[in-house]
Amino acid sequence: MKTFRGRQRIFLNIAIGLGTFIQVLDTSIANVAIPYIAGNLSVSADQGTWVITSFAASNAVVLPLTGWLSDYFGRVRLFFWSVLLFVITSFLCGLSQSLTMLVVLRTAQGAVAGSLIPLSQALVVSFNPPEKQGAALGFWGTVVVVAPVLGPIVGGYLTDVYSWPWIFYINVPIGLVSAFVVWHYLKNCDTPIVRKPIDWIGLFFLSVGVGCLQIMLDKGKDLDWFESNIIIALTCVSTVSLLYFFIWNHFQPHRIVDFSFFKNRNFLLGTIAITLGFLVYFGSTVTTPLWLQTEQGYTPYWAGIAVAPIGLAPFVFATWVGKNMARFDLRVCAALSFVMFSLGFFYQASFTTQVSIEKIMLARFLQGFGVVLFFLPLLQLSLGAIPKEQYASAAGLFNFVRILIGSGFGTSLSIELWTRLEIFHHARLTEYLTSYRQSTVQFYDNLASYGPQFTNEVNNVLLDTQVEQQAYMLATNDIIWLGAWLFIALIPLLFFCKKVHSTETHAAAH
Repeated sequence: MKTFRGRQRIFLNIAIGLGTFIQVLDTSIANVAIPYIAGNLSVSADQGTWVITSFAASNAVVLPLTGWLSDYFGRVRLFFWSVLLFVITSFLCGLSQSLTMLVVLRTAQGAVAGSLIPLSQALVVSFNPPEKQGAALGFWGTVVVVAPVLGPIVGGYLTDVYSWPWIFYINVPIGLVSAFVVWHYLKNCDTPIVRKPIDWIGLFFLSVGVGCLQIMLDKGKDLDWFESNIIIALTCVSTVSLLYFFIWNHFQPHRIVDFSFFKNRNFLLGTIAITLGFLVYFGSTVTTPLWLQTEQGYTPYWAGIAVAPIGLAPFVFATWVGKNMARFDLRVCAALSFVMFSLGFFYQASFTTQVSIEKIMLARFLQGFGVVLFFLPLLQLSLGAIPKEQYASAAGLFNFVRILIGSGFGTSLSIELWTRLEIFHHARLTEYLTSYRQSTVQFYDNLASYGPQFTNEVNNVLLDTQVEQQAYMLATNDIIWLGAWLFIALIPLLFFCKKVHSTETHAAAH
């Protein structure tokens, strides 16, 4: 593919970044708007969560197909039409008059956007000259990491100030600029089209397996996991479908997903490291705002503001890191990222219920320095030696594992673990609050002195509220503490990877 320099290259990088930004933003922007959407469409909040689940499920199905789709349509055409269809479905989502209509359109929206992350990654390394690829990937990585953090802030602001349809309308102008700038510069530079036969059977089992798995992960907590027949059925269907797909796909001459990349040591270990690291990172990004909103009295907007500083360091330094990381051992860079993450997590694990918003923002700001060195070094370590013609396929599989396990499973696991730990700490704290303890007696006496309205029943509720708040605080700290130690445990894994030189990275693009 032709390389660009100067102003054209800058415009292209920004345009591709914007196309990626709106896709990643939509993975989290609707989360805070669910109560408003449910109320406006006259459904329960539980039903409203299908707005999130439908997008995630269809997105996960298409993601591993990126390599096959880019061969079939061409990378530039696929990017252009993916962004344009994403704009159209976003606009129609905002016009929805019923939950059914919104869920159907969100499913379509997730499907057309499924290839955007690996596809944009492949385009960035293709049209940038070798000496500029690091900086370009640094900018691209900033978009991927910062967009999920901005989602709740932007979603909360648009919903409060305007109305929920604007969380979808905001995609329209950004997406149109992205699509037409990319098409203007790259329409005559598309990759060769390779129309391989479509493996309809493999596509069916992959779609059913991944779709059921994503729905199971998203709805598991609401339906009490394996106490629900629906969750059991989804798990069985997903397991059988994916198992059949793996066997079937192995014997096909034209595979829609190429798992042979896992034979590459760096790809295998790098994918494991970034998936588990992303699981911890995304888990903290989910549980911290949830704790702030449910137990600390924060609004969705202010909870977003409290956690947003994690994006400041990547925004400022990621491009510089991308430009200069070829000078360093990528394994050391990734290990340093894990160390910085763990230090920020250990600091956050010492919080109490009296913590100020300034301390929360400081902890997230410190963790942001871990983000700076997290995504790009691991990306290059895993994909640096992948040949140009296979880059889109490898990037699709790489991001599929990272997003499905790190984001989908990570979210479900962190929330479930958070809830279970709260129950554990609630029970332990309650054991100490007996009528034989002076502190408990004094608590009831103090409340009784405020007036007759503080009866034993009222006092019991107030005490239980205090215990619940402390239990959730301890549960939050436990998750953060476990995350810090997991980052440390992952460091040795990085040094089993082969050292990747900058020349290998450039060869992958050219």
